[in-house]
Amino acid sequence: MPSMMSYLLACVVGAFVGSFLNVCIHRLPRRESVVRPASHCPSCAAPIAPYDNVPLVSYLLLKGRCRACHAPISMRYPLIELINGVGYGVILWWFGADWPAAVYAVLFSALLVVTCIDLAHQLIPDAITLPGIALGLLCAATILPVGLLDSVLGIGLGGGILWALAWISPYLFGKEGMGGGDIKLLAMIGAFLGWKPTVLTIMVGAVVGSVVGVGLILCKVLRRDQYLPFGPFLALGAVVAMFFHREILTWYLGVITGTG
Repeated sequence: MPSMMSYLLACVVGAFVGSFLNVCIHRLPRRESVVRPASHCPSCAAPIAPYDNVPLVSYLLLKGRCRACHAPISMRYPLIELINGVGYGVILWWFGADWPAAVYAVLFSALLVVTCIDLAHQLIPDAITLPGIALGLLCAATILPVGLLDSVLGIGLGGGILWALAWISPYLFGKEGMGGGDIKLLAMIGAFLGWKPTVLTIMVGAVVGSVVGVGLILCKVLRRDQYLPFGPFLALGAVVAMFFHREILTWYLGVITGTG
């Protein structure tokens, strides 16, 4: 078992990675480089000094405002750092100090970026999903307990189901269904996790998305004809499947066979 110091280190590394994820979330929808220029204030473009770029700590010390222009800093920045830091710690605790944990940490961060961008811009960048599919295939064949065949099936099943829904939606509902970004996102998830967790991802995403969508409509926050991004629900389903797919699938098979 990793030591408490290992968990703390994982959380710290995750928080620093989360700082970079914030850069990706801000720049990828704008088709800007995530490397150059260096971090700067979105309001006044003043460069951010290294001592003002320490995850969570700098936000608290600056009281949530830019040092140069005093513009408010979005709560998204410390929140992403916190979520990614805690996520890395939980991944280390669940999967142990081994290479699969590192791969799942990468997937977790990618899903976090996709969630934020899709919520804000109704967009899932190819810069995340297409390299993610290739990386998932490579890791499945070499590191992950998935295997190349299962990974390929996950890509085909995940992308294929959403592609079929996107194709048939105009005929059934008179409007466009899933977007291409959702299709590529689920293909990426399938590449990392394999076909069974991909099915679970769809189930969890569909159920949670339906409940949230109906709730928002009933609360009159969302109109019936408004678009609700599906990417965040697929990301949630993927995280659930990454941690619990064996337990959930065993329980489900027991229920349908009458042995659970």
